[in-house]
Amino acid sequence: MGSLPLDASPRPLDPEAFSGESRAVVNFLAEYYRDVDKYPVRAAELEPGLLRKLLSEAAPEDGEPLEDVLEDVRRDILPGLTHWQSPSFFAYFPMNASTAGFAGEMLSVGLNVVPFVWAASPAAAELECVVVDWMAKLLGLPQRLLFSGGGGGVLQGSTCEAVVCTLAAARDRALARLGHESILKLVVYASDQTHVTFQKGARLVGIPPPNFRVIRTSAASGYGLTADAVRAAVDRDVARGLVPLYLCATVGTTGLGAVDPVRELGEEARRRGMWLHVDAAYAGSAAICQEFQELLDGVELADSVSMNPHKWFLTNMDCCCLWVASPRALTSARATDTEYLKNVGTVGGAAAVDYKDWQISLSRRFRAIKLWVVLRRYGADGLRAHIRRHVAAAKWFERAVTVDERFEVVVPRKLSLVCFRLRERFPEDDAVDDLNRELLAAVNESGQAFMTHFVVDGKFVIRLAVGGAMTEMKHVMDVWELLQGKAEEVLRRHQL
Repeated sequence: MGSLPLDASPRPLDPEAFSGESRAVVNFLAEYYRDVDKYPVRAAELEPGLLRKLLSEAAPEDGEPLEDVLEDVRRDILPGLTHWQSPSFFAYFPMNASTAGFAGEMLSVGLNVVPFVWAASPAAAELECVVVDWMAKLLGLPQRLLFSGGGGGVLQGSTCEAVVCTLAAARDRALARLGHESILKLVVYASDQTHVTFQKGARLVGIPPPNFRVIRTSAASGYGLTADAVRAAVDRDVARGLVPLYLCATVGTTGLGAVDPVRELGEEARRRGMWLHVDAAYAGSAAICQEFQELLDGVELADSVSMNPHKWFLTNMDCCCLWVASPRALTSARATDTEYLKNVGTVGGAAAVDYKDWQISLSRRFRAIKLWVVLRRYGADGLRAHIRRHVAAAKWFERAVTVDERFEVVVPRKLSLVCFRLRERFPEDDAVDDLNRELLAAVNESGQAFMTHFVVDGKFVIRLAVGGAMTEMKHVMDVWELLQGKAEEVLRRHQL
């Protein structure tokens, strides 16, 4: 059998080709960002399977020039995307991108190290330790959650991963005391506004689905989870011989932006020996501003806290900060000690952080350099200005909605999320939800903006989440003008 000719093998990291092709991609993206507001925000073609019809049935045998690939992206891929970086993207929660985030991501994927143990890339592991302590200090987190205070942090890919890790830590801490057969007695508590990922995570760590308590909230508490409601649920379970395990407090729920009272819930968690996790995935970024740190009042009572810089902190996907008061509790649930992963030759091994034991997977990305670049480039003041700009725009939008008698604000705005709808024309107006559905569909189908909805207390609610890196006040004003026009069309169509 003949050998492959040397010149037939690609040189995948030739420095000259790397420089030229990287420049081509950067130029392509710069053109995209210049023109992103010209695309329909949500993909106009929604037919499933459309892209398969446009692409070949098999991968090419021979390599193709990058310019051909980029042209296919422009022609076939971009028209089928929902443009999350559009300044008129107001759906879900923001997923920030920035020049600094992109530069940090380039360094991360360009260096392409895999710091699962300290020895695999010492500087990468140590930079992560530094960056998570930086972030904790910026958000006003207590010393007990910092490495310098006996706690520590890790950069995960998403809140979902952080949730599974903390649930597993809480489970193992409890079962070490109770015995493994007691897993069927463990109970997890959350509100009806808590992200569904907590239910998924509980199932993944073996908590029986009937042992997940979804506690009802109401408008009276701003849809926050009250300590009284938790206490009642916990007392009922204890009376039945069950074991309270884990309580989630959310700062900025997905549906309405509700804020749970962390201090009150933390005191209840301590009363029953529960693990308290604070999920601040979206709203946590705002705590960099002094005026919003009160949202985290009582966080010193938490066993763990998570927030996502990739949402509202100008850090490109993916990046989730998770802090824990007891690293040992977190790592013991996942620790591995196989011979080929030991830090051979490490001096002072006890001080070395092996991040493989802080997460679900073994392999991991060099996320720390990305977040580090964002912090270095924009500084705390720049990031605060970013947050405050969006809060001010949302405040303006909330006032505009309040003034228009056709609309109502459903829950008071906390930060940059406004929940509103066409108001009922009379008590028990059964048609009002359909009118709001029609209004939202008309706005999204226009291609000029994209928003999503929520349902609370049986009411269909439209959500406007301000937070895009390119979103300015004029875009918020434009979407309000669009909403007013579409509302007039909908109401006229129904002769209202």
